[in-house]
Amino acid sequence: MFRFGPAHRGRSAFALPDQVPEILWTHDTGGPVYSSPAIAADGAVLVGSHDGKLHALGPGGLARWFFATGDLVFSSPAIAADGTIYVGSDDDHLYAFDPGSGKPKWVFQIGSCPQRVGVGPDASRCDVDAGPTLGPGGGIFTGGDGLYAVNPDGTLRWRFATGGHVSSAPAVLPDGTVVAGCQDNLIYAVAPDGTKRWDFRAGDDVESSPAVGDDGTIYVGADDQKLYALNPDGTLRWAFTAGGDIRASPTIGEGGMVYVGAFDALFYAVRRDGTLAWTFRTGDRVVSSALVDVHGALLFGSQDDRLYALERDGRLRWSVELGGDVDSSPVLASDGTIYVGSDDKKLYALRARSSVAAPAP
Repeated sequence: MFRFGPAHRGRSAFALPDQVPEILWTHDTGGPVYSSPAIAADGAVLVGSHDGKLHALGPGGLARWFFATGDLVFSSPAIAADGTIYVGSDDDHLYAFDPGSGKPKWVFQIGSCPQRVGVGPDASRCDVDAGPTLGPGGGIFTGGDGLYAVNPDGTLRWRFATGGHVSSAPAVLPDGTVVAGCQDNLIYAVAPDGTKRWDFRAGDDVESSPAVGDDGTIYVGADDQKLYALNPDGTLRWAFTAGGDIRASPTIGEGGMVYVGAFDALFYAVRRDGTLAWTFRTGDRVVSSALVDVHGALLFGSQDDRLYALERDGRLRWSVELGGDVDSSPVLASDGTIYVGSDDKKLYALRARSSVAAPAP
């Protein structure tokens, strides 16, 4: 799923290549690819596109199947243990797909917005572009005109009303608490029974997806240019000020370092106490959420059309120019292949000639 688990730490069990990877193949979709790809157990790659489709690709980028929803797909697919694929669409529906046939097992409608497709506040209120996130007990968590918990059979578990649209992919704490940001400037924590535990007010919209540290600290960015660290009870631990909106999801390294990009074209490394460790400058806004590999190296995209790999101390390892903005968050397969989408309407597969996957210790 997005950020590889319900805590959204962004940690990969594999190693990024030391050398600049080459483009193995590209797959043309009919629209920009903002969605973060997901890799199935059999190696299939799933990704959404602004052509309104969920694409399933096999070896070499060959299309296995696609499914056309009724609107753009910002959502990043999530794959359950039984292979079921979940994805949301801006047509206000959450879909569950059979992985073999690509046919929907069920379709769940989010909200009752009178305008289901198109752009603007009325059309966007019930869009399903948050997650989905798979939590304990088989729950599927997403957003729209509120926070939703859906059962694996497609029935509603609970709905929590918010004061704005929820595009932030929910994170799930070990006790089942669900945390997500909202465009009403609030970060919400909802108990497993759907009741509110707490909320925290930021200074602007919260479209960043929260990440939960090993000690339970919740990290999330906001359009007020701040990265917030919240205690598990919702009280503020610290706030770090960047130079632009933060819409990427924070990434948490094994040592507790927090990494996130911002609209000021900088990628930040922030210590556990909220002090700045280092920055890396790209050529444009950073919306892509970073991956941290098994050795602490980092991978993320920028709207300067490049994919960057950094050492854990912020030095550039390599970068690759793609054909458009890289807002998609990259993923790393066990064989060392990197998958990432771009605004040039393509999904890219990249791999270094000498790439060898390294399992987690």
